[in-house]
Amino acid sequence: MSRIGKKLVPLPQGVTAQVKDREVKVKGPKGELSLRLVDGIDVAVEKTGITVTPRDLSDEMRSLWGLQRTLVNNLVDGVSKGFSQQLDIAGVGYRAAIQGKNLQLQLGYSHDVVYPIPAGIDIKCEKPTIIVVSGSDKQKVGQVAAEIRGFRKPEPYKGKGIKYAEEKIRRKEGKKK
Repeated sequence: MSRIGKKLVPLPQGVTAQVKDREVKVKGPKGELSLRLVDGIDVAVEKTGITVTPRDLSDEMRSLWGLQRTLVNNLVDGVSKGFSQQLDIAGVGYRAAIQGKNLQLQLGYSHDVVYPIPAGIDIKCEKPTIIVVSGSDKQKVGQVAAEIRGFRKPEPYKGKGIKYAEEKIRRKEGKKK
């Protein structure tokens, strides 16, 4: 039995959910999200929350049970609180700025890197060296943050590049004479 799958997904105040044709739609103050469920997993919406149950207890369904419950929980959290990811930029002359609907990055290349901000994602540059990516879809927020980090990954010798705020860069010692 899945410990995660057995838990009820609580519905905060102001959040509504409905299930129709294997698709869960959740609506809240931060927007609306939907998820298509795999065959073999049933979802029921109650007054207090959402329950996720497998139709049978085969190995495959038991492995997907907790995953589907977590994905439904991410929908509820996204439309009620939202998700955010902070990126830090380290390096002399490295900086970021928002220009219209684009994120402009100066990362030591001969040209500026221009990243178009996708729909449903909000990017803020509190300082020229801090980027905050936020939105209601956890997967999309993580993907955008990973794409921005991919423009200049942190290097182990000087630590220059774009890193997640909670990420620790393992530093290496340079050449010795």
